[in-house]
Amino acid sequence: MNNNQIVNALFDAVQNNNLDIAGADKKFYTKLVLHAAEIRDLYTQLYANHPEFSTNFTRLIEVLISSHQNRTAELKDRDYKKNENWFLSNEIAGMSLYVDRFSGNLSGLPARLDYLLDLGVNLLHLMPIFQSPEKESDGGYAVSDFQKVDKRFGSLNDLKKVRKTMHDKGMYLMLDIVLNHTSDKHEWVEKAKKGDPKYLDYYYCFDDRSLPDQYEQTMPEIFPESAPGNFTWVEECQKWVMTVFHRYQWDLNYSNPRVFVEMLDNVLFYANLGVDVLRIDAPAFLWKQIGTTSQNLPQAHTILQLLKQCVQVTAPGMALLGEAIVSPGAIMEYFGEGRYLAKECDFAYNATQMALQWDALATGQVSIMMAAQPILAKKPFGTSWITYTRCHDDIGLGYDDYMIREAGYDPFEHRRYLKEYFSGQFPGSVSSGALFSVNPKTQDARISGTLASLCGLEKAIIEKSENQIELAIQKIILMQANSFFLGGVPMLFYGDEAAYLNDYSFIDSPDRNYDNRWMHRPIIDWQKNELTSKTGTIENRVFAATKRLLEIRKKLPVVADLKNIRWIPRHNIHVAGFVRNGKEKALYCIFNYSHESAYLTWHTFRYNGFSPEKLYDHWRQEYFQVGTDADYLILGPYAFYLLEVTE
Repeated sequence: MNNNQIVNALFDAVQNNNLDIAGADKKFYTKLVLHAAEIRDLYTQLYANHPEFSTNFTRLIEVLISSHQNRTAELKDRDYKKNENWFLSNEIAGMSLYVDRFSGNLSGLPARLDYLLDLGVNLLHLMPIFQSPEKESDGGYAVSDFQKVDKRFGSLNDLKKVRKTMHDKGMYLMLDIVLNHTSDKHEWVEKAKKGDPKYLDYYYCFDDRSLPDQYEQTMPEIFPESAPGNFTWVEECQKWVMTVFHRYQWDLNYSNPRVFVEMLDNVLFYANLGVDVLRIDAPAFLWKQIGTTSQNLPQAHTILQLLKQCVQVTAPGMALLGEAIVSPGAIMEYFGEGRYLAKECDFAYNATQMALQWDALATGQVSIMMAAQPILAKKPFGTSWITYTRCHDDIGLGYDDYMIREAGYDPFEHRRYLKEYFSGQFPGSVSSGALFSVNPKTQDARISGTLASLCGLEKAIIEKSENQIELAIQKIILMQANSFFLGGVPMLFYGDEAAYLNDYSFIDSPDRNYDNRWMHRPIIDWQKNELTSKTGTIENRVFAATKRLLEIRKKLPVVADLKNIRWIPRHNIHVAGFVRNGKEKALYCIFNYSHESAYLTWHTFRYNGFSPEKLYDHWRQEYFQVGTDADYLILGPYAFYLLEVTE
């Protein structure tokens, strides 16, 4: 498709949809023309040889126009009031939650917003709320209707009311979209099961095992315990269907341009609900190819880049988050590369730093964490991290082996230690977690458990040890402090602010007992949460400390994610530190991951020729005079400092 064809396609679309390009639709049309060549190029990379190339390109443009026409004046105004990098602000802090387990339903959520605002949270990630089968929902990630809220949570109208209330209170909304697959109860699947060739081509469907077996040779298993293999025999249509995650989740076939256009329509439907951040689930899996792992392929990035260009045209105020929990180097690719640098996903999860914090907590050493920072520093300006200590998912240990070797450990033995430590099997471990998705072939496994239980609070309470309770609380706050000040939008997981322990009731639930991640997905007991305001309770101590950290963060513009972080060379094996530099400010963030006091030479603060004389610790609200190189700053067990240069 050449430039003349683009012009003709746009002209036809304008005529057919009665766009007022000199008036009400001028801004939209300008953006459409500005991005049209990039949209054409990316679309061509994916679909140049497809017989329906031109037809679906026209449909793509029509979807963009339709989305613009359906976007309310309120949301268009919000788009243009946001600056391009609004999401880099130090004033945004998030929480991820399950609506039904947090507030019962969407109607009950507005009454809980002031609790969150009091904590300092102004961005809410509502875990999947769109229609999915009750017993085969994968926590809502098996969607049977992308545009209908599941009745368990309420209605689409309820969601719109929540969004309006949140925006009126100065809050931001984040929702998920599952691009990789649908539920086997989706309308498209139902039609495919009846043999409709149009919808069979929406998925990977095969008459026999010849091609599936070729895929299987190089595709890893995602859930080897509960869902071995990547294909399922479907009796209704007599086909082998690709089901990478679970047998009831059919993988969408993005080599078909009609699938892309259909899912783009869903993306823009969410944009028009007023979503500020759209979390794209499992983007690493979007493109499948025999002879590869079918993860992180170049075409998956092209799909995301095309989505970003389309969103920029119709909903420029909506940021995209790619949920790619992959190796450190691979995560970087989701921000875009080459001509698309910082033009793919606006956000990615800093899963590497999250896992390395847990590594440091278990070992008391920060060598592996430091080894990862040169890669993580490559994140391009204009993009940001979601930083976190816990989320709804398990904790993976997917950082690179060479990082472990640099610290002097054997990678296999080191990961075994971490698994044993956090599952409470290692002698002396205070952690109460569990192993998730153990692969019997490789012994790979991930870790489940709440922040508080993994930090030792559960065992400390059982043993009635005040000293251990104190240490566990200090660990919780240490972990959150690192996450909050590192750079990016901090994302708490609901319940962590009130020190929730593991919930073992999932064991008695037939549709959940196979998945121990439900132990860290609690049902909120609001009587317990009332204890967050009762001085001296564990809930209050954790809540108040979390609130103070967020208050400090919002007062310091230097913490905005402006690519202004420098890690300080390690002067103590137990202590990690970095400095955030602003126009007139510098903030040293220092963390001791040891259960013993650590001594840090004041020479640390003279790194790179900079020589401060006086520092103010925002956490302790006291000043420190910088000593000589022979003197030390003494950090207590699991202590941290947030030291601003004042002289």
